[in-house]
Amino acid sequence: MATFEIPTPLRPYAGENSVVTVTGETVAEVLADLLSQYPDLEKHLKDRKGNLRSFVNIYLGDEDIRALDGLETEVEVEDALVIIPSIAGGLL
Repeated sequence: MATFEIPTPLRPYAGENSVVTVTGETVAEVLADLLSQYPDLEKHLKDRKGNLRSFVNIYLGDEDIRALDGLETEVEVEDALVIIPSIAGGLL
């Protein structure tokens, strides 16, 4: 089964898990499985229209899914996906 690595700031919404096992054949399907397991994650990953928030990046291996086929990117059984929320900040 594929896995999603959950970043530290989102772990409270995923049962404190750092890695969650998911099923599906595309990123959209494995993301839907993740959100069915941990519905509290949805408001942090998707906007009100149900689209992936612009500051949420999902990587399949070392590739941003946006550079692949987006949510329709195919996922293999042993693939590892990572959620990386963009973080703004710094000194002015």
